[in-house]
Amino acid sequence: MKVTDPILLTGGSGAIGTLTAKALRSIYPDVPLLIGGRDLAKSRDAADALGNAEGVRIDPLANDLGLGNRHPSAVAVFYSDERLASLRFAHGRGIPHLGISSGIFEIAPEVATYMLAPGSAAIVLGYEWLVGATTVAVREAAKSFGRLHEIKIGALVDEEDKGGPAVEEDFERLARLMPASLTRCDGAYTWRSGDDAKADFAAIDGTKMEANGFSSIDVAGLAAATGAQTVQFDLATGITSSRRRGEPKSTEIMILLSGEDHDGHPLRTRHAVFHPGGAAPLTALGVSMILERLTGLDGHAPTPPGLYFPFQVVDHATYLRRLNADGGKLIAVESE
Repeated sequence: MKVTDPILLTGGSGAIGTLTAKALRSIYPDVPLLIGGRDLAKSRDAADALGNAEGVRIDPLANDLGLGNRHPSAVAVFYSDERLASLRFAHGRGIPHLGISSGIFEIAPEVATYMLAPGSAAIVLGYEWLVGATTVAVREAAKSFGRLHEIKIGALVDEEDKGGPAVEEDFERLARLMPASLTRCDGAYTWRSGDDAKADFAAIDGTKMEANGFSSIDVAGLAAATGAQTVQFDLATGITSSRRRGEPKSTEIMILLSGEDHDGHPLRTRHAVFHPGGAAPLTALGVSMILERLTGLDGHAPTPPGLYFPFQVVDHATYLRRLNADGGKLIAVESE
């Protein structure tokens, strides 16, 4: 399907925005793009490098974001938008919106915007870890379970995987404002902090990684979707398994599931999501696939108005195929 109106990538000249644009172009080479940002020259340079793209300066104080008569088909935001300028613009015009930089404690304004106009357009709460990488993998790995009791997730970011300035800014903000981590424990939501937030998990190669609890919206989404009574998310920074083998940095997400199989027998599995390029290209994969669905680029009807988690928008089988094509994989790992 051809989308004649461009997709707006706000912050599109940054590391993840650039990778998202390339991911979209790899599947849909003719899709027009608007590369928006605070620095017009930088946006134009990024647009010129892509071709069939226009660089624009985003004005968060303007009702039209400074876009004039341009009419995007969807909006993706790659930095923290404190004024909700892009969301206000998109939802007011019935345009699908995806933001990936808010924390779980910052969802209230987005939810409020949706509640006051639920039929306007799709809003995707895109701040699952790496925008769907964890939740899609858990839903796939959970197919062997008749009943899921516990989900434990350990995300490993390589210490050399810095991302762009916007990513660093997001992590600094989240660490400052959200020192406790939301966790579901035996059916109750609690906040882990201090020593209670300390944890460890085994990387793909079995190396124990010291970690801390992280408040990811994955916890709430997976608890609601699976019924698991315990859902815990921990984050570690260190050397990934690939670098310990002498290869370049990568990113890993370890997934430990416990429950019962379809015959009622105890079952415990351990899987890993791996991407050889690190966190940014895995994030870009999720963002590009959500934009594809929001606009109907794939030939199916665009995502209808609603409030969504990323795993509700993308097709899981297609996601895993593209992950494999990108050099990544979801693999079963021997239990600890």
